[in-house]
Amino acid sequence: MAAIDRPLKHPARKLAGFQPFKAMRHFRNLIADKEDTEQVFHIIEALKGRKSARQAADFVQSEPGRELLRKDFDIPAMLDDHDRWADCGPETVAQHYMRFMKSEGLTAAGLVAESYKWLPQDQRPQDLYEWYFERLRDTHDLFHVLTGYGRDPLGEICLLGFSYAQNHNRGVLFIAYAGARQMKKESGTAAPIFEAVKEGRRLGKAAAKLAHQDIESLMREPIDAARARLGLGKPVVYRECLRILEDEGHTAEEAFEGAQQAA
Repeated sequence: MAAIDRPLKHPARKLAGFQPFKAMRHFRNLIADKEDTEQVFHIIEALKGRKSARQAADFVQSEPGRELLRKDFDIPAMLDDHDRWADCGPETVAQHYMRFMKSEGLTAAGLVAESYKWLPQDQRPQDLYEWYFERLRDTHDLFHVLTGYGRDPLGEICLLGFSYAQNHNRGVLFIAYAGARQMKKESGTAAPIFEAVKEGRRLGKAAAKLAHQDIESLMREPIDAARARLGLGKPVVYRECLRILEDEGHTAEEAFEGAQQAA
């Protein structure tokens, strides 16, 4: 079924309310093994609430949303098709994105596969809510490139703060502040970790919604022009935190490892 022909809400879809105890159980599992990314999807689902669903409904029924539905691009396939962007200049979003993904050993398809470990595709209601939630998932690494947040644990935590301000899913905010608390407590760092997360929220609130963009067009823009158009500020506090952590003799990764071991 073409995306634009999907119903807004499949009869099988349940828009669950706030489930904090379930989220905490999965967060403990994540702290015990930070590579177990399936736990992230459980947490997000447990705390999704209804505001993010309302945003999804509003967007897919808007004219910009309907236009993207008509185009119906397979975003992961498009992002992973590096030949598609071969004619883009070195300072375009596309080239920055490809360099980032290669350096990190990532693919857009890999994140999709991780999400399907939690809930297989054939068990997901194929409605417009699902189309929108997939769009949020599929643009995650593009968020890294545009915002300047790295894939170090602090960068991931700050990006979750940014994402919450964009998409209003309390699950991602819960993970951000819980992760910040663990990092601060166990590392003993003087770095303003919580301020970095708050900065992410401020930057996300001030920016245009990244997942609502025409990704194909965005990839071809010069990255500085795209950031200016989208209202993306610089993550100054995050970078200061990285500097302080380095001066203290440990990386953000090591600080988070200490939190894991304590858990």
